[in-house]
Amino acid sequence: MSQTAFSSLPLNAALLDNLTSLGYHEMTPIQAQALPHTLHGKDVIAQGKTGSGKTAVFGLTQLQKLNVKRFCVQSLVLCPTRELADQVAKELRKLARTIHNIKVLTLCGGMPFGPQIGSLEHGAHIVVGTPGRIEEHVRKGTLKLDNVNTLVLDEADRMLEMGFQDSLDTIIGYIPKERQSLLFSATYPDEIQDVAMRIMQRPLLVKVESTHDNDSIAQHFFKVADNTQRIVAVKLLLLRYRPDSTVIFCNTRHETQQVCDDLREAGFSVQALHGDLDQKMRDQTLVRFANKSVSVLVATDVAARGLDIDALDAVINYHIARDAEVHIHRIGRTGRAGGKGIACSLYTAKESAKIARIEEMRGNKVVPESLPDINHLDKPTFKPPMACLQIDGGKKQKVRPGDIVGALTGQNGIAGTDVGKIHVFDNTAYVAVRNDVAADALRKLSEGKLKGRNFRVRRIRG
Repeated sequence: MSQTAFSSLPLNAALLDNLTSLGYHEMTPIQAQALPHTLHGKDVIAQGKTGSGKTAVFGLTQLQKLNVKRFCVQSLVLCPTRELADQVAKELRKLARTIHNIKVLTLCGGMPFGPQIGSLEHGAHIVVGTPGRIEEHVRKGTLKLDNVNTLVLDEADRMLEMGFQDSLDTIIGYIPKERQSLLFSATYPDEIQDVAMRIMQRPLLVKVESTHDNDSIAQHFFKVADNTQRIVAVKLLLLRYRPDSTVIFCNTRHETQQVCDDLREAGFSVQALHGDLDQKMRDQTLVRFANKSVSVLVATDVAARGLDIDALDAVINYHIARDAEVHIHRIGRTGRAGGKGIACSLYTAKESAKIARIEEMRGNKVVPESLPDINHLDKPTFKPPMACLQIDGGKKQKVRPGDIVGALTGQNGIAGTDVGKIHVFDNTAYVAVRNDVAADALRKLSEGKLKGRNFRVRRIRG
């Protein structure tokens, strides 16, 4: 038996059977290093990049010791953003699907408070949420944490960056000291060490350098004179490589919006993602990028956390990240899941100190390349492969993805292969369809019925 096989772990049969059915046979490096310790109840600090398989580490640890018959909150997972919390809860439910009657509940800000109280009254075994909303529930007494035996801080560095230190302290004060604490972080600054020392018992540090190799990500560096040349460089790179999905990282919200506006004016399919967006716009932006009805997403690091994109073709660093580890984290979002990706970084002479830190981490010199030929600006911009339709009905109206597919592909409908990703929220749903059948799909959904009802449907543009 391989030492990195899941079957080598002391997991119960139901969990092992489920892992096999999911196609999970061999552990990733972070899983192989951490799981033998976490399953024995040890406190662990795990440092690993996005896509390293960390959710399965704490998920399997929680599920192995969970007592389903005790209907109380036994495990708490804290995440920096709602998107990440949703993603984690989805993965936990997948890992737990062979355990009957298990309840995983998500509690995040930006969502109505009342229905969450109702869900808590029905009880849950595992709660996944954002610090602000969890703190609110704890203070109001609607969430009881006195039976929690596992605490997970996921992407702890981002929670601290986003100012959640006080909320974390408050929440942890309500959890029994006799517990297992697991901390996951892409970077390991002093602040994380301070938190670990305060909340953990003799933690083990598990570190995985990177989950991608240089073969899967081609890194390119371009030296620019100033911000005017920066935006021209972005356009040249997009027109040269024409990627289906690109994230452009900016260091501030203002830059994010400015770059988005400039690219939109030039005819690119682009949306901005930053902290000034309300939850509805944020959801819509993430959905459209994930379902490939928007080609370019301009984002800050904090806003892009929890971004769950399977195959990202390109990353462009509009400015070099303030921290070399954040740079590695950014480019690690492309070239994942066996795909090829490119990472382009723009910098001026003023950013030479940041470049030096990247050189130190890479172990070799950064050699700037020439930008693509200026004639690329004469090329037409490209459209995303999909269109996005919004339906004014969701979970609360009992609309499910299967209903939407059925309505689209029914009599005189479009082919199932023309339907892309479907996202269903409480009162709205989004479905991606291939551009060339968008008009037919819109007509089919508008004229047909879902759940025996007519719902308003529109195509989202811009």
